[in-house]
Amino acid sequence: MNIRIQIIVGIVVILALVVIVNMIRQKKLELRYALSWLCVGIAVLVLDCFPQLITWLSWKVGIASPVNMLFFFGFCFSLIIIFVLTIAMSRMSIRIKELAQELALFEKEKKKADN
Repeated sequence: MNIRIQIIVGIVVILALVVIVNMIRQKKLELRYALSWLCVGIAVLVLDCFPQLITWLSWKVGIASPVNMLFFFGFCFSLIIIFVLTIAMSRMSIRIKELAQELALFEKEKKKADN
């Protein structure tokens, strides 16, 4: 990989990590959701600094091309993110339903007390 591209990728990843950390500090992003992005950013930074690492890793795993290895990692990461967000959405949906039921019961008791 060209050194100029490595420098550009490194700068972009560092800026992205700074933005993520800043969003965590400002409470715009929860830490549990940001940890995966922080890990990916650090992994990309390491692979950017040591491009021979992905070649060695793809050779060890038995994947013919390092680019295919990156696509495989990206696919796996996407599946994990989708799964985690599906779990979070399901929990929120259940919690919203419970809160709506509690609110309905509270309003019913309030009307009963007013009468």
